Amino acid sequence: MVLEGLFAYTGGRAFDAARPCVVFLHGAQHDHSVWILQSRYLAHHGYAVLALDLPGHGRSRGPAATSVEAIADRVARALASLANPRFLLAGHSMGSLVVLELAQRLADRVTGVALCAAAFPMRVSDALLAATREDPPAALDMINVWSHSVSIAPFAVRPGNPAPGFNVVWQNLRLMQRIAHVNGAAVLPTDFAACNAYARGLEAARALRCPALFVLGAADQMTPPRAAQPLLEAIADKTAVTLPDTGHSMMAENPDGVRRALESFAARIFATAAA
Repeated sequence: MVLEGLFAYTGGRAFDAARPCVVFLHGAQHDHSVWILQSRYLAHHGYAVLALDLPGHGRSRGPAATSVEAIADRVARALASLANPRFLLAGHSMGSLVVLELAQRLADRVTGVALCAAAFPMRVSDALLAATREDPPAALDMINVWSHSVSIAPFAVRPGNPAPGFNVVWQNLRLMQRIAHVNGAAVLPTDFAACNAYARGLEAARALRCPALFVLGAADQMTPPRAAQPLLEAIADKTAVTLPDTGHSMMAENPDGVRRALESFAARIFATAAA
């Protein structure tokens, strides 16, 4: 379905506004498909699901927004049109920063937030920022090596997962290359610059009026668990789950671990809201 120009994957089921709704927001140079396993599972187990393509990503129209705040403004307008009274907002990496902003814009309708691979500040090295502008293929290689745990052996000849012919590193690289091909070369530097420039994280975290779940990867090299500590300290009602042997691309590396954490959190917060 499409909401105000933003494409939303509904998990293989028709969207039902009567169900509790989980909204999934992807990270930089990605689209809704990074959430495919978790979103499809929840859609078939009692939830309405909206896995969005952010502005200028995947099937969503327009250029990529140049700031986290601008992304949140656009998503807030799209969600405001829905009849669902309550949302769980789940964001990965850059998407977790958007969730913090979005929770303020839709404060009366957000039941909880799930921050996956979150960090604040979400600094990007000068070398990587420069590469996103001047040498995108090199930037994508760096991102994909750092986005996966060492045990995956990025770009090794053996599969990055036990299933024959399935390699999460190459799959992620191909997705990022497709975003560049379909949506343009400007998406990569725009996204990473937006993460690097975002300064309102602690302010937004302190303003949260709902429970928060942190899902962290113990082997995350892009946003290591310690980088989430300022946000953890700023949020009063929070739960943290650290997934062992899991890198930044946690939804692919440890899909069941992420799914279990989200499912448990969703059941708890929606039951509390209903009561």
